Amino acid sequence: MAFSRFRLDEDERRIMHVLRSHGSRSRKDLAATLDMSASKLTRLSGTLLAHGLIAECPGADSVAPGRPAVPLCISPAAGYAVGAVVHRGLIEVALVDYAGGVIAHRSQPFDDPDPNAFAARVTETMHDLAIAHRLLGRRLLGVGIGVPGAALSPDGARRWTVESLAAWRGVDLKALFEERIGHDVWIENDANAAALAEYYVGGLMRRCSTAVVILLGHGIGAGIIVDGRILRGATASAGEIGCLYPVDAPRPSTLDLLSTLRSAGCAIDSVLDFDAVTLGYEDVVADWVDRAARQIAPIINWGLAWIDPGEFVISSPLPNRLLTALVERIDYGTMRIGDHVGTTPRISVSTLEGTAATLGAALLPIHATTIG
Repeated sequence: MAFSRFRLDEDERRIMHVLRSHGSRSRKDLAATLDMSASKLTRLSGTLLAHGLIAECPGADSVAPGRPAVPLCISPAAGYAVGAVVHRGLIEVALVDYAGGVIAHRSQPFDDPDPNAFAARVTETMHDLAIAHRLLGRRLLGVGIGVPGAALSPDGARRWTVESLAAWRGVDLKALFEERIGHDVWIENDANAAALAEYYVGGLMRRCSTAVVILLGHGIGAGIIVDGRILRGATASAGEIGCLYPVDAPRPSTLDLLSTLRSAGCAIDSVLDFDAVTLGYEDVVADWVDRAARQIAPIINWGLAWIDPGEFVISSPLPNRLLTALVERIDYGTMRIGDHVGTTPRISVSTLEGTAATLGAALLPIHATTIG
């Protein structure tokens, strides 16, 4: 059975979830946490050890006399995965290990709308990074691609992409990229990918089981995590909140801010060197932040009513200081927060510095090994 297709049973997934969300644990602690007999825990953990998904982590101090208990942990050496996302004017490629640790991340200029050119650049970059980090010969679990746009097929392989990626529209991207890159490929909406990164790497899984990640990228989209799973919906298009904004009016997105700056005379084409390029246009940026906060407030309100998440996360390739200012400008007084919400909703800014969609894309093959 190919590693990337390995499926765990319910109890094995519960073990993996505890280790991912709470860190290393002894067999005794795991059995107690999961209300599982010691013999069953030993048998199941033995299977996971044999598949290389977990490892024994010696070195922990013993809290009791006698032979110290050797804790179990997710094994980084189980393999690695690649993620890639294209933004306006640049491409990002990331490598993560099986435990979710970031091995490498590279951002570079790229402005070719041809998906074949994208695949060639991803292949070249992932090979260079594998050499640089001595990963050749290690188990590559697969490649995840974050794509902006609504799904056109139930599996999400065909998408109605944004205008700048019109050549990607309706194409079976999974088949195309697997042929060009030569490895198993997962295709996912970029907001869903960002949500996966926030859940695993950003620490959401330690704070709540249900969350909404709002991605300000090519457009505006939402990735929804419910009980640790991505909510995709009947047509794989859950979270397409961009359709809630009038098509003939601006919406709060990275491309919208870049367009607003260009209209004001700023020579900007991408978020690369954003602060340096926008010197002298601080008032334009501040006005955009005010407007974006007003536009996002209803989305937060509707999200509370429909999803009741434990947290909202704002993610974007834009500088975090802009996202922080945006969150601070949301006027809760204009929102109709339901009686079930005792305090203002928890809204945080991504700690992943704009890399969430790329890291989440790399986590797709890893996430697939532990879902039902």
